[in-house]
Amino acid sequence: MKKLAEPTINDLATSSTGELLKLYTEVLDELRRREVVRSSNNPVADYSELLFCLAFDWAREGNSKAGHDATDGNIRYQIKGRRQTVHNPSRQLSAIRKMEGSPFDFFAGVVFADDFTVYRAALVPIAIVRDRARWSKHVNGWLFNLDDTVWRLPGVVDVTTQLQAARTHKNHG
Repeated sequence: MKKLAEPTINDLATSSTGELLKLYTEVLDELRRREVVRSSNNPVADYSELLFCLAFDWAREGNSKAGHDATDGNIRYQIKGRRQTVHNPSRQLSAIRKMEGSPFDFFAGVVFADDFTVYRAALVPIAIVRDRARWSKHVNGWLFNLDDTVWRLPGVVDVTTQLQAARTHKNHG
């Protein structure tokens, strides 16, 4: 394993912006090496996909597959995650780019706490997503909030425990 660049976690507050960005880059590189993330973007999306696939033994689709992220036999899943912070407690997930036709069967959503622990996770039928999502011209996609009311809807399955267990699997916790 290569040595991480300075700074260490102990002196983040005194490090320059450039040093912090270099450390962030090296952390993302290591997460990619461990196959936790598949891109150099914000790791929330890739980590969400990984945890759902570990928890349910789903097959991940390629990065360019439109409409769904994973499959389990004939069932297709669109996977989204959101990391809440003290600065932004929103549960609005990233845009769903394709909802015409039947691009997925279930929406798999996870809300992470600030430290990437799993706060809540659910499997949501596409009909509920269609009913509750709103179109945003600004992002050119559908926006869906994974708020607490979703878990009370018929057909929604709480899978928080399964994702929490997957997080501790193979050094992902």
